Amino acid sequence: MSSKPRPRRSVLYMPGANARALEKARSLAADGLILDLEDAVAPDAKALAREQVAAAVRAGGYGPREVIVRVNGLDTVWGRDDVTAVANCGADAVLFPKVERPDQVRDAVAALDAAGAPADLAVWIMAETPRAFLEINAIAAAHPRLKAIVIGTSDLAKELRARHTPDRIGMIGALSLGVLAARAYGLTILDGVYLDLNDEAGLQQACRQGRDMGFDGKTLIHPKQIDAANAMFAPDMQEVADARQLIAAWQDARDAGQGVVVVNGKLVENLHVEEALRILALADAIATMG
Repeated sequence: MSSKPRPRRSVLYMPGANARALEKARSLAADGLILDLEDAVAPDAKALAREQVAAAVRAGGYGPREVIVRVNGLDTVWGRDDVTAVANCGADAVLFPKVERPDQVRDAVAALDAAGAPADLAVWIMAETPRAFLEINAIAAAHPRLKAIVIGTSDLAKELRARHTPDRIGMIGALSLGVLAARAYGLTILDGVYLDLNDEAGLQQACRQGRDMGFDGKTLIHPKQIDAANAMFAPDMQEVADARQLIAAWQDARDAGQGVVVVNGKLVENLHVEEALRILALADAIATMG
């Protein structure tokens, strides 16, 4: 692999106005934390949340967890002040909501630059409306600072007038377009949240479906959902063992000057080796999370 992957199996939203939640997040087993200034914060608490989140990120203590701040949209009365407050607080990324056009990605980068943000501060965007998915290819290609797409399935279902069914049939087209765009442009893509906190089986099925569709991980709304996402989006022991066997067989064949490799009755090609290497790199990265 050309670079070590960063696990994003579980990315948990934490309300920015809740100081206890920001503190608790330092000890959770999530791969990433979205410290939220947008939907999870009432209008009269926006200023407090902004101050608390910036201070919490500066204070550090989040260990290997990736820290992302979701700001309010630049077209709101809070968005520009949010960007100014968090541009240099030490976050790994800034997440911009309700992006529907490629120029909004460029506007986000410009806003961060104007606020003096580091040049390597990543931009993440929310795709959560029909228009976003009709433009998702252009959005994904809009700027090299864009590193991740986060699907907002709650807003998407509302806009589509789609029901929240277990198979998510009403959203499958949009979800697949998102995965296609992310893979085409080398971006991370995270599945939307699962709303029923008391339905463990449903959560596991949603994680399984997202994994099988090609998502890198799942966004979450409660710490009790972390374990299911971490387990489902990680390579299991058998996958790791199979990947090691395949790579070893491939290398042995190359050393012997053989052009054809068969492992467990299956022909192995370069693409299989690349995927095996990705699985091992991801497993190694997860192991270092502790």
